[in-house]
Amino acid sequence: MLTTIITEEQWLKLKPILLDLNVYDKPSLKETFLGIIYRLKTGCEWRYLPSCYGKPNTVFKAVRRWSSSGFIYRLFKRLIKNSDVEWISIDATHVRAHQSSAGSAGGDHQCIAKSVGGNSSKIHLAVDAHGNPLEFIVSDGLTHDIKIAPMLLQLLDLKDTELLNADKGYDSEAFRELIHYRGVQANIPRKKNAKTSNSHMNWLIYQTRHVVENTFANLKHFRALSSRYDKLLNSYIGTEALACGFIWLKL
Repeated sequence: MLTTIITEEQWLKLKPILLDLNVYDKPSLKETFLGIIYRLKTGCEWRYLPSCYGKPNTVFKAVRRWSSSGFIYRLFKRLIKNSDVEWISIDATHVRAHQSSAGSAGGDHQCIAKSVGGNSSKIHLAVDAHGNPLEFIVSDGLTHDIKIAPMLLQLLDLKDTELLNADKGYDSEAFRELIHYRGVQANIPRKKNAKTSNSHMNWLIYQTRHVVENTFANLKHFRALSSRYDKLLNSYIGTEALACGFIWLKL
């Protein structure tokens, strides 16, 4: 079962990064990490984790510790290599929060909002020209994309970026000014009721915006991500970072 999670080549690429990030090289390190990946893919409850990955409580404590310290996010950033940021695409997607994710202490700060369709969160994602994830933010499911976009933009290194792709949901003059201030062209179409034209648009590059949708589709193959089971925000951020890092690991 262990060999079906990641290949030996991928583990040899991953282990030096883990050690460089000051993870203690225990004999069970590989089994613990593969247990975390197994749960990411299947979304199973921790207590049902197969015994080949060690004690479920040991694996759970490891992922909680790594999530709360930001270690998994740093691991994701270390896995990014040779990203093509000539143009960047951003978008957001809803994630339904499972009933087990509700009821945590300080629930107002866990980015879960109740809507007509039930409890939900939202993932705001930026990808490079090939659809590989660069940055993300988790918010509650009711906050509009344009309210989170400036924070996502602030996280991005745009020194080598010429153009930023986004759909009409990001049509805001204030947001365009923020993009232009960073020295990047805003490739965002205007809404139908706008008084100005879309003469600024590079429609050929705008058509490549589908790469961010493809990335969402890939990420939602991870059951622990597509349905939010985590009560705590930092745990779910760790889940998202692990899934994004896994995409880079396979390249």
